[in-house]
Amino acid sequence: MRKLIIGGLMTAALMSGAQVAQAQNTINIGAIVPSSGPFAEWGRANTVTLKMLEKEVNDAGGVNGAKLNIVILDDAAKPAQAANNMRKLAGDDKVLAVAGPLTSSACEVTFPVANELKTVSTSQASSKPGVAKANRPWAFRNTIDEGILAKTSVPYFKKTFDAKSVAIIYDAKDAVSTSIATKIMPQVFADAGIKVINGDSPISFNTGDLDVSAQVTKLKSMSPDGIVIGADYSQAITVLREMKRQGLTKPVIGGTPLISSAILKAAPEIPVVAPATFYATMTTPKAKKFVADLQPLMRATAGLPKDIEPSMYDANIYETVSMYIDAVKKTGVTGKPDSLEADRTKIRDYMANLKGYEGFSGPIHFGEDGDAIKNFFIVQGQNGAWETKVTGCSAAGGSC
Repeated sequence: MRKLIIGGLMTAALMSGAQVAQAQNTINIGAIVPSSGPFAEWGRANTVTLKMLEKEVNDAGGVNGAKLNIVILDDAAKPAQAANNMRKLAGDDKVLAVAGPLTSSACEVTFPVANELKTVSTSQASSKPGVAKANRPWAFRNTIDEGILAKTSVPYFKKTFDAKSVAIIYDAKDAVSTSIATKIMPQVFADAGIKVINGDSPISFNTGDLDVSAQVTKLKSMSPDGIVIGADYSQAITVLREMKRQGLTKPVIGGTPLISSAILKAAPEIPVVAPATFYATMTTPKAKKFVADLQPLMRATAGLPKDIEPSMYDANIYETVSMYIDAVKKTGVTGKPDSLEADRTKIRDYMANLKGYEGFSGPIHFGEDGDAIKNFFIVQGQNGAWETKVTGCSAAGGSC
């Protein structure tokens, strides 16, 4: 009996030691994505993207010989749940850094938690002005402020469609959509000499509404030259289908949340203009390989459309975690429990001082406000495909 007890204790000690060694030989990165709720398609696609990246890295030998482990949590696009996920990832899972959350609404409550816990959090989609800037130094966004993008997309829209007036419709439950429709676009259109017919009282609907016939009827009665849609693509599809049904085939403009191949199938005859830093039909070698590798995995995943294509937000989250991996390789991050605080600081400093990281649209670095400085494209979607019309950079001087 004594031998059995001693043997059992030795086995337990060896297992404990192996578990510690394994934990110390793992690079843990967290991710917050909306795998359920109104933006579930984006969240599920992000999950497929992250699992592909994890496999790519580990198949190639890991990170400095350590296994990459990406811990993915679902926030259902609920701000409070996103904040709780941040606490779990940083506190319980001891991750080195977090990719996400996706929405501006979630970032507004999660970024302060990131600062409290001194853990980098980088959004893959949030583009409401000032969200990262208000939560320095641990908050970053691998996205561009919608206000910067609108200053290029609106002049293109005006010139292309000879637009002298626009009317606005938006999703009142979404933070970035509300910002685009009630603050950003009215000001930029006014600066461009275009009349915003309902700038003082834009037409609204709520996330998940299936019937927007009354709202579109009001839009039509205003006889605008163009329509501003402040919404993510899944909600904008509902508006576009109703516009088509009512014969309101005026050109549409919006922000980055419109970018999806799915939106181009809702009303192919209606031209849609929006900004993007990535879209699935880009022709650069790096983008083409990313799409070729990822798209089959997405289309084989339950719960995603059979014709889905990688989105800008998949590209952004792939870039973000790749930056974290690069930080681990270049700054001496160990991933050991006793160096967690120092490791997190190294990743923060790497992100803040990053210069020329090669992303899908070109080099990336971050400004003092925590937002990415990178190339962007003003694209026009019509008859089922996006096409680049204008290329720019979010840097103050216009050069990346």
